[in-house]
Amino acid sequence: MPRCKSPFPRFSAVLGLSILFALMASVSALADSHVRIVRLSYIEGGVQISRSAGGAYEKAIVNLPITEGARLKTSDGRAEVEFEDGSTLRLVADSTVEFSQLSLRDSGAKVSEVQITSGTAYVNFTGTKNDEFSVDFDNKKVALDRAAHLRIILGDEDSSLAVFKGIVQVDSPSGAIEVKKNQTISFDLDSNQYKVAKNIQETPYDSWDDQQNEYHTRYAAKSYNSYSPYAYGTTDLSYYGNFFDAPGYGMMWQPYFAGAGWDPFMDGAWAFNSGFGFGWISAYPWGWTPYHSGTWVFLPGYGWAWQPGGAWNNWYSRPVIRNAPKSFVAPHPPAAGTSTVVVNRGPASTIAGSKLMVRNNSAGLGVPRGQFGNMAKLSQKAQERGVVSQRMPTRSAAIPAPELGGTGRRTGSSSRASQPMPRSQPMPRSQSMPQSTGMSAPSSHASGGGSPHR
Repeated sequence: MPRCKSPFPRFSAVLGLSILFALMASVSALADSHVRIVRLSYIEGGVQISRSAGGAYEKAIVNLPITEGARLKTSDGRAEVEFEDGSTLRLVADSTVEFSQLSLRDSGAKVSEVQITSGTAYVNFTGTKNDEFSVDFDNKKVALDRAAHLRIILGDEDSSLAVFKGIVQVDSPSGAIEVKKNQTISFDLDSNQYKVAKNIQETPYDSWDDQQNEYHTRYAAKSYNSYSPYAYGTTDLSYYGNFFDAPGYGMMWQPYFAGAGWDPFMDGAWAFNSGFGFGWISAYPWGWTPYHSGTWVFLPGYGWAWQPGGAWNNWYSRPVIRNAPKSFVAPHPPAAGTSTVVVNRGPASTIAGSKLMVRNNSAGLGVPRGQFGNMAKLSQKAQERGVVSQRMPTRSAAIPAPELGGTGRRTGSSSRASQPMPRSQPMPRSQSMPQSTGMSAPSSHASGGGSPHR
């Protein structure tokens, strides 16, 4: 019997192709990974976080991993979030941001989408090739494909975007609008009408954003850049400690203000993630990279030091330990529950009047970013005396302005008054301390040269 021909052969072919393309798009979408984390790198004052879409807010702690769907809210505080390539997002008081997308393409390109829902945010994008970074605010979108530094303010009646570095395109209901360096675009929230001004009106928080950028620029240039696959966290290692060549072990890193009685788990917290259980969150301002990769090793005569190497632990980490002394008791996660368990066994630096009292074995806990020029010398004094006092300097005394080479200084910034660097907030202090058991680690070695700071 002859076969019956379809009365709609062309339609069948088109339908088949449509299904094929839909399946290919689905496979492509499924191929994107959502396992990225970014770092809550700085907290000052009151900051809260919702760690999952629709989740309740809780007190934020420094070095907490931020994943897709998380929301960050400042009340009377400020916060900085650092991305893998060193790009930063900073929030000032009374601001809220949602991390709408933190994913990884099959090609390896990172996709970051953040939504500013209230307040003021500063974005400093490094312009890493092939990475996608976009910022949504109100009903506008900025997709960044090259290095840029910008400020977004959401008010009750209007919103504005100021460009300190680069050229950006704002997609709005009025169409695509190009905004150049040292220009500001303002939108009326009711009518969506806009105007572009060829200047930037300075705000009180601009100097704080400048200080943080100067800190990253100055100390990133000094970092030993072969110990981590990512840029985030390396600036803090450069400021708060140093690398040295340990015989038989190779290149090791050690924090300042860490004497013989210090260990890497004296201050931190066990934080729970529904997909991964409890993970250790370090309270130290430098406590990111050494707790997501490498090994903590006890070196006789030197104390505890971090040895780079090994795979990067992308999620909540349980650090590996090697050669621990017999008296050491390693941290162990809580056996049950989901509440954050804070551990504080070590001293923290404190402020007395206009002076900062930095204590030995504080390992930098409570020491503000970039305030002091010779941390190694201060560390040596603290180990000799037990505590060293240091006057809290102004910005000009703390961080001599480096040659930033086109980082988008604000118009008229030379008249800005010097202000003290804001003080970092350590993890909340508590008497909670989990039970502990030992941990073991495989051997790994790094190479290099230098000398210990002791």
